[in-house]
Amino acid sequence: MTSKQAQSDLSRGLWAASLKQRADCGPLTQEISVDLAVIGGGFTGCSAAYDAARSGASVALLEAHDIGEGGSGRNVGLVNAGLWLPPDVILTQMGEAPGRHLIDVLGRAPDLVFDLINHEGIECEATRAGTLHLAHAASGLKDLQNRHRQGNQFGASLQLLDAAETQRRTGSDAFHGALLNPAAGTVQPLAYCHGLAQAAQRAGAQLFANSPVEALRHEAGQWQLMTPQGIVRAGALLVATNAYAEAAALPDRPQYVTVNYCQFATIPMSTEQQARILPAGEGCWDTAQVMSSIRRDAAGRMIVGGMGNSRGLGAALHAGWARHKLRSLYPELGDLPFEHHWSGRIAMTSDHIPKVQIFGPNAYAIFGYSGRGIAPGTVFGTAAAKTLLSGDDSYLPLPVVEAYAERFTAAKGAFFEFGATMVHTLNRLPFTAR
Repeated sequence: MTSKQAQSDLSRGLWAASLKQRADCGPLTQEISVDLAVIGGGFTGCSAAYDAARSGASVALLEAHDIGEGGSGRNVGLVNAGLWLPPDVILTQMGEAPGRHLIDVLGRAPDLVFDLINHEGIECEATRAGTLHLAHAASGLKDLQNRHRQGNQFGASLQLLDAAETQRRTGSDAFHGALLNPAAGTVQPLAYCHGLAQAAQRAGAQLFANSPVEALRHEAGQWQLMTPQGIVRAGALLVATNAYAEAAALPDRPQYVTVNYCQFATIPMSTEQQARILPAGEGCWDTAQVMSSIRRDAAGRMIVGGMGNSRGLGAALHAGWARHKLRSLYPELGDLPFEHHWSGRIAMTSDHIPKVQIFGPNAYAIFGYSGRGIAPGTVFGTAAAKTLLSGDDSYLPLPVVEAYAERFTAAKGAFFEFGATMVHTLNRLPFTAR
């Protein structure tokens, strides 16, 4: 392992440390021609490469760093159905027919993920015990009641849990209730991403790491992608960099607000603690405006996550918040050492709905999962490959847009980071109320 790769692994924390099977992807060092070129080696890009290669198409995927180096390898690991938005809001923003289609497709997204994991034998700590949306306050429980009603109207099988059942499942008395989606689950996200990459390679796709796209143009009916040591020519192009779009020279850079999310993982809990705390292995996030998450990994580590950059200017404040959060939820774990911490970037659109943007002949950019990357990324990558190779955009979960603009993206991103830092600071004070 090179020193550069070791530093990269360190920055991704637990997931890189516990990764057992790594996709073997060297840099591009030649000129090749393919049917489909993919920029970005995360969930979306690897899913697209996998599906395209299985269909018999020739595929080249270019990743500027290592597979899963971006948000995919820094993810919480929740395989959730749907978007962060309630169904009624999606219908209001998109319209009846396209909104219902997106809700239906993403409602079944965990099936695609877990079926793919089973079919390809991907070792990624896959646990389909459901996810819990936790009510952090009485107001949060009202929100969950609304989501329960809406979700089940659209075919989900959500279960609204009272405070006692929530305590039994989580091992904490801090919550007013929870919304259980039994169809969802958790994975080790970096392992899932590398497993997708390996599956794509077995299907015939060519994947190249440490191959940043330094120049990109369309000539004579083909896309030409120039890397430091090679060139790819392709009839179709998918840009799947999401919140890490600076890793490629793009003619029309996707626009979104960048939001940071950080996580802190303890050493493994004792056997007795594991029997009481999230014993079934559900992944959890809460209803607070500045959201936080909790989950376990296969070794029994407790992972606490929240908005903010644990490697930025507010690093000490976010770390202090994580310690306080752990103590408030699980007093018995209050002094359990954190052995890993890492941060990732989320691409958030103003309406919290992903975008498929066309930016040239037979070329799409997909971005803006707003924190829901695993299942939607797998769905969108698969659908994009089918569409780009067939010309039939009915495969896509939502309509293509020709242009998308976000104003004041840098200022908004800074505002979110400042807000998360302030909330984390206030939540550590002794007078903080539930």
